[in-house]
Amino acid sequence: MSRALIITAGAAGAVLLAPFALGMAGFTTAGITAGSVAAGMMSSAAISSGGGVASGSLVALLQSAGAAGMSATATAGVASVGAAAGALVSGAVGLLKKMRK
Repeated sequence: MSRALIITAGAAGAVLLAPFALGMAGFTTAGITAGSVAAGMMSSAAISSGGGVASGSLVALLQSAGAAGMSATATAGVASVGAAAGALVSGAVGLLKKMRK
């Protein structure tokens, strides 16, 4: 498998899996799921800020992405992280192949 294909698969996979991961963490279209990781994050954020979740905080951004989907900027960021992960995997595979010879 070529290096470019692995990097592209990493980018595409990250973009496709991000909404699923947000939902599994508790950031859903219906709001934050009770008892979830998201609920714990929201509670911690509210306690640390004196009772509310600050606009623009990590919890607010993740909830926005979970409820309405990711913006173009967020999608590009997720794709970049996925591509970087793909590059790391590709490099590791190349190194292991060299070590086996």
